[in-house]
Amino acid sequence: MEKVQEKISLVTADGTPLKISLARAQRRSKTIAFMMVFPLLFFVTIAFIVPIADMLLFSIDNSIVKKILPKTTEALKDWSEYSGELPDEVVFAAMVEEIKSAKASRQHTKIGGRLNYESSGFSSLFRKAGRKVKKIKTPPFKEALIESDKRWGDIYTWQVIKQNSSEYTEGYYLSALDFKRKFESGKIESLPEKDSIYLKLFFRTLLISSLIVFLTLLIGFPLSYMLSIVSTRTSNILIIFVLLPFWTSLLVRTTSWIALLQQEGVINDFLIFLGIINEDGRLAMIHNATGTVIAMTHILLPFMILPLFSVMKTIPKSYVRAAISLGAHPWKAFWKIYFPNTSPGIGAGSILVFILAIGYYITPALVGGVSGTFISNRIAYHISNSLNWGLGSAIGVILLGIVLLFFVFYDRIVGINNMKLG
Repeated sequence: MEKVQEKISLVTADGTPLKISLARAQRRSKTIAFMMVFPLLFFVTIAFIVPIADMLLFSIDNSIVKKILPKTTEALKDWSEYSGELPDEVVFAAMVEEIKSAKASRQHTKIGGRLNYESSGFSSLFRKAGRKVKKIKTPPFKEALIESDKRWGDIYTWQVIKQNSSEYTEGYYLSALDFKRKFESGKIESLPEKDSIYLKLFFRTLLISSLIVFLTLLIGFPLSYMLSIVSTRTSNILIIFVLLPFWTSLLVRTTSWIALLQQEGVINDFLIFLGIINEDGRLAMIHNATGTVIAMTHILLPFMILPLFSVMKTIPKSYVRAAISLGAHPWKAFWKIYFPNTSPGIGAGSILVFILAIGYYITPALVGGVSGTFISNRIAYHISNSLNWGLGSAIGVILLGIVLLFFVFYDRIVGINNMKLG
């Protein structure tokens, strides 16, 4: 006798299969969750992802020459820049025609400005050409253009134009690393020592930022320890003094350090009053690396204290007492038991301070002088003053890469999962 088992399907009160009803409820909950995080996702996309994508694009974009001089760049493909001879008449005719068109639309100065980043003199060359080409109406265009300015008869001029006629370039990254492609040979060479500035600025930024991390840790660790062992009422009052700098404008704090550190400032006057130095021995603590380190250590100190304090507060005091009761010296108990438990706070504070430090540019600009400025000051200069957005973006991408390498290094040595705020 065969038994026939009927498959029983569970249904909800309205007759819908339970499996379908659960799937709908799950989709509904996911949709609600997505709608709740959508504003944050939209903000992160607009304020973070899009600017970084633009920065990456600007750092390699070189389309302006090809866009304004399409016929000339196409004609230059058949010319060898290492042949030792000038381009033929077709190239000069295309150049004259397109400079006339660019002059009419006021685009010719953009080409000069772009090529001027590669070699000085191109800005004036194209401005002059915009005025002169209107008189050139009949061939031979080659002789007429050279007669308007002798630089058109220099092979170097055409080498620069051809090597910058592609849509993308590595030139900005080469400049950001103090290298340059020789237009005469096409080889990449390092710049002379007197012209090499960016690698020095990168090294200085990393060195001073690391020093600031060390000083904030040196000052912040005992302060955080004190805050963690005193009574809650006392620690709350002291935390207010730690947070007090956040309630003051960054610009005000920086200019206050100028008043304190300058040679005629409060600190020098106080040292003279104590007899430690004389009038002729006033210390130069401003407009140099010393001013940058002092001001930024003060500004970034709370970012070290708060993570340390929040972690130390969670460490049971019984750990050290137990070690001492078992015969360990108080110092040994501290370094072997207590200190390792503070490593998550040290890691969090160090990363916060380091990343904030390498990106600062207001404080180094005001108190750093020549020897205390950061690479971020050069980024601000190229974006705001020289308008060389490509070079500024390339430096920014390299700086972003350094931060990511720092994260990878930290993850390998300490572990990102061990970084806690309490």
